[in-house]
Amino acid sequence: MTRDPQSSPSASAPDSSAQPLVLLKKVNKHFGELHVLKDINLEVARGEVVVVIGPSGSGKSTLCRAINRLETIDNGEIRIDGKELPAEGKALAKLRADVGMVFQSFNLFAHKSILENVTLGPVKVKGMKGNAAKELAMSLLKRVGVDNQAQKLPAQLSGGQQQRVAIARALAMQPKVMLFDEPTSALDPEMINEVLDAMVALAKEGMTMIVVTHEMGFARKAADRVIFMADGQIVEQAKPEEFFTNPRSDRAKDFLGKILAH
Repeated sequence: MTRDPQSSPSASAPDSSAQPLVLLKKVNKHFGELHVLKDINLEVARGEVVVVIGPSGSGKSTLCRAINRLETIDNGEIRIDGKELPAEGKALAKLRADVGMVFQSFNLFAHKSILENVTLGPVKVKGMKGNAAKELAMSLLKRVGVDNQAQKLPAQLSGGQQQRVAIARALAMQPKVMLFDEPTSALDPEMINEVLDAMVALAKEGMTMIVVTHEMGFARKAADRVIFMADGQIVEQAKPEEFFTNPRSDRAKDFLGKILAH
């Protein structure tokens, strides 16, 4: 059972039984003179689906990438399941295995079959035996509806199918939390729903998810909490129904007015 998604992100640390799976405290990040993350405080409970929205350049993708240290932070604290993100080395690789990531581009190995793409991580990183990895991979490919494509190369699949393979590949590491950075932005419109449907199913199964997206329908349907970012800050957060019907900040009202008018 998730905690109240509207609990304050800057509240004092909860007891260990209610320890957030993902915790960010006063996280800052600069790119040169540009201050892209400004004192970010965020807690994500186990099993919670958090959707991050906001205008371009608001820091959404940087926030997502900082959570598994694809972007280093200048200061602050990020913890996954109570453990602070290691700086580098084997400890970081181990922790990254707990944090699945799905990008805008699918990043599949072009010369490897779909099945090989999904089994590679469990075998190389987790030391899983080949047959067990194949069994896991096939079950995950079936879960996202592309098990019939297992022997093909990525180029033989549509963009929507490739992105669903990327989701299966991330799940194969059996992560504690899944990060999605604009997972549908590179897709043709008719392929978007097949990826979103796979993500909605994942959310219903109880996977902890942080999703950066511009798909408002997904936010309404699957999110426990919507976080609105602008100018490197979390401006407001609320349950989807509350956010979409009654945004509190002028910045969010302006954003929704523009995006929902299309």
